[in-house]
Amino acid sequence: MTISHLSSISSGTEGSSAATPLIEAADDSVNGAVDYNGNPVHRSTSGGWRSASFIIAIEVAERFAYYGISSNLINYLTGPLGQSTASAVANVNTWSGTATLLPLLGAFVADSFLGRYRTIVAASIIYILVCHDAKFNNIESARLTYANLYDCQSTKDGGLCAPLWFLVTLFFLSIYLVAVGQGGHRPCVQAFGGDQFDKQDPKESKAKSSFFNWWYFAISIGAIVTLIVLVYIQENLGWALGFGIPCIVLVAALLVFLLGSKTYRYSVKENDKNPFMRIGRVIVKAIRNQHNNTSTIPSEEDACQWRQCSKHLKFLNKALLAPDGSLVDQNVCSFNDAEDTKALLKLVPIWITSLAYAIIFAQTSTFFTKQGATVDRKIVSGFRVPAATLQTLIPIAIVIFIPVYDRIIVHISRRLTGKAYGITMLQRIGSGMVFSIISMVTKALVEMKRLATAKDHGLIDLPKVTIPISIWWLAPQYILCGVADMLTIVGLQEFCYDQVPKELRSLGISIYLSIFGIGSFLSTFLISTINKATSEDGQESWFSINLNRAHLDYFYWLLAGLTALGFTIYLYFAKSYIYNRESAI
Repeated sequence: MTISHLSSISSGTEGSSAATPLIEAADDSVNGAVDYNGNPVHRSTSGGWRSASFIIAIEVAERFAYYGISSNLINYLTGPLGQSTASAVANVNTWSGTATLLPLLGAFVADSFLGRYRTIVAASIIYILVCHDAKFNNIESARLTYANLYDCQSTKDGGLCAPLWFLVTLFFLSIYLVAVGQGGHRPCVQAFGGDQFDKQDPKESKAKSSFFNWWYFAISIGAIVTLIVLVYIQENLGWALGFGIPCIVLVAALLVFLLGSKTYRYSVKENDKNPFMRIGRVIVKAIRNQHNNTSTIPSEEDACQWRQCSKHLKFLNKALLAPDGSLVDQNVCSFNDAEDTKALLKLVPIWITSLAYAIIFAQTSTFFTKQGATVDRKIVSGFRVPAATLQTLIPIAIVIFIPVYDRIIVHISRRLTGKAYGITMLQRIGSGMVFSIISMVTKALVEMKRLATAKDHGLIDLPKVTIPISIWWLAPQYILCGVADMLTIVGLQEFCYDQVPKELRSLGISIYLSIFGIGSFLSTFLISTINKATSEDGQESWFSINLNRAHLDYFYWLLAGLTALGFTIYLYFAKSYIYNRESAI
C-alpha cells in the first residue's frame, strides 16, 4: 500500500467516516470497511481466508523470531553471560513481562494514530533492523575472545568469566528493542486478521471464530520449527547464526504481507474522536457527576429513557447527565461512549482472575528448561535433545488438539447447545485453567521423583552429572500445558477481541497480552520473595543453582494452589458476565 493510498484512511483505525462515504448495504458490499484506496470494499474480492493467510504468514515469522530469542534465553544468560539461575529467571521474566505490556502502547498508537496496517509495517521494520544489527548477532562471537572482552577475576569455581558490562548492556538493549518491535506488531496483526471477516455475514462470522483457532495453530507450527531447528543451531552452530536466521525470515514475511495489501479490508472509523479520549472522558464525567445535584434530570435512569442502557456498571450512566439538565449539552458523553466504556471495564474481573494462569505460563521457558537440562536427554544413540527443545511438546500438543477442538468438539457442542459458538469463550478459558492446575500437580510429582532419583544415586552434590531419569517423564507436563494454552490463550484472544468496541480491537488484543506481561512480573516478584525467604540463615533456597538441592516441587505445589484459588474466583465472575452480543454466548 502506498503512502498516498494510506493518507485517505484516517488514523486510529484504517478508515474514517469523514473521509469515506457511507457504504450502502449491498449483496457484495461489506459495511464498515474500505479497500486500500479508501473505496467501498466488495466481499468477493477482499477479506476472508485469502487475506487472512497473508496476515498469518507475517505473524508466524514474527513468532519464529521471538521464540528464537525467548525459548533459549535462560540458557544464554546462565551460559555465555554467566548469570545465576535466579537472576537469569528474573531477567527473562522481566523482559517477557515488558514485551507483553508494550502492546498496550502499540495498540494506542495503532487505534489513535497510524492504524493497524501501518503499525504492523513499522513494527516489522524495527524487528528486522534489530535482528540485522551486527553487534547483536556477533555478541557470542565476540565473547569467544576472552582476553579482550572479559574481566576474568573470579574463576576459581570453574565458572565462566563475567563479561564486560558494555556487552551485557548491549545485549539487553538489543532484546528490549525486539520487545518494542513486537509491542507494535502483536496487538495489530491478530486484530487486523479478525477484521478480514464480517461479523454481519453468518458464514464469515463462523469463519472468524475458527480464525482464532487456526491462527494459534499456525504460530504453533512456527514455534515447533523454532524449538527444533533454531535452538539446535544456537547450541551447536553458534548464537550469532541462531539469532540471525529470523531476520531473513522476517524480511520474506514482510514482503508477503505487502503483497496482500490490495486484498485487505480496512476498518472504517465510526467516530472522529480519539477512542482513548472518549473512554477517559466517560470515566471522568461519571465520577464528577456521582454527587452532582445541579442537574434538572432526577437520575441517570431518566437520561437513559430514550436509549436502552445496559444494566451493568450503572454508575457510568452518570456521564450522560448535563449540569444544566440538557441532554444535548456539549459536555454530555454520548450513549455509545458510555456503553463502550462499560464494555472495557467489564473485562477487568476476567483479566485479574486470569493472572494466576499467566504466572504458570511464565515458567515454561525458565524453570522447566533448567529442570530438563538435568535429566537423561538421549533419545537415540549419539543424539541428545537440547533442553529448550522440550518446549516443542507444547506447540505439538496445540497442533494436535486444535483440529480436534475446532472440527469435533465445537461441532458437537453446537448441536447440543444450538449456539453458533458451541462452547462459550469463558467456558473455554475456564477449561484451560483446569488443565493448567493438573499440569502443575503433574510437574510437582515429577520433580519429586527427579529429586528422589538424584538422592538415591548420590547425585545431590553433583549438579553437572545427568540424573538417570528419562526425558519422557517430563512429556506429560508439557502436553498438559499445550492443551491448557489451546483452550485458555485462544479463548482469551477471541474474548478480548470480540468484547471490546470495534475501534479498540488492537487494544483488546493488547489487554489479553498484558495478562501475561503482568503474570511475568508477578512471577519475578514471587520468585524473588521466595528466594529471599528460603535462603535466610544459610539455608538452601528453593531456587538453588544446584537444582538437586532446590525445591521446585514446593514452588509447583504453590502455583497449583494459587491457580485453583484464581479459578474459583474466575467461576464467580464468568457466571455473572453478560456478553455484549447474543452471538457470543
